[in-house]
Amino acid sequence: MAKIMHVQTVLMVEDIDALKTKTGESSTKDALAKAVSHYLECEFTHVENMWAKKLEKAVKRRTKDTSEEEK
Repeated sequence: MAKIMHVQTVLMVEDIDALKTKTGESSTKDALAKAVSHYLECEFTHVENMWAKKLEKAVKRRTKDTSEEEK
């Protein structure tokens, strides 16, 4: 059986609005739940140098797209 805990935090209204927009959710509760879920599942949150890994992945994707266009 899963345990549930109620949590609270203080955030700027602008940050909540941006989070709602980015997640596509209309309620604060759903937007926060989606963001936390993504953070826990995202491969980049467990990497020591997250930005370097993201950049490396983007460069590989871009290189692959460019090489496919040349064919």
